[in-house]
Amino acid sequence: MSFAAFSFYLFSAVVIASAVMVISSRNPIYSVMFLIAAFIGAAGLFILMGAEYLAMLLIVVYVGAVAVLFLFVVMMLDVDFVELSQGFGQYAPIGGAIAVVIIVELVFVVAAWTFPAEAELARAHPIPTAGQVVADPNGPNNIESLGLILYTEYVHYFQIAGLILLVAMIGAIVLTFRTRDGIRKQDPADQVARRREAAVELKKVKTGQGI
Repeated sequence: MSFAAFSFYLFSAVVIASAVMVISSRNPIYSVMFLIAAFIGAAGLFILMGAEYLAMLLIVVYVGAVAVLFLFVVMMLDVDFVELSQGFGQYAPIGGAIAVVIIVELVFVVAAWTFPAEAELARAHPIPTAGQVVADPNGPNNIESLGLILYTEYVHYFQIAGLILLVAMIGAIVLTFRTRDGIRKQDPADQVARRREAAVELKKVKTGQGI
């Protein structure tokens, strides 16, 4: 068995096992952790297919942002999942019917799938002739090619998109920032200017007595 085949089976097993644990784990924190493992395994499959950019996008965006955000939300909200799962029984028949329909559709898809003929493979992957341009195997990979195009021909569009996201982030912060009465806030200027006499009070305690 080659290293590529071994890697394919390894990443596929990780993705399938992690996906099963995501939906079968009772602890939502464990589900998010298995979801991260599934994303990492899918990124490995993308690398085996030569799609380095999609693998990097899956790691940076989904693992580094979305899945970690899910984990923080689950850990910070302290949701009572036992109470939420009490009404699960009344929706179980509907969910089971939908699951049966999906399984039947998958069976039909697998049963109707056939190997492509040699003529179809030749049309999908034609052999380059003498007049066609063949990609340089020593040239830049997918990520380098995307970076060269993005930061040369489309650099202005890229900067405009970044400015739009920056304005949207600032607008969201301004809209959520509200001044409410009765909330104690820190004043760094008063804290820095505070003197010892205003912060410390010495008490002379007599022997055998408390404060």
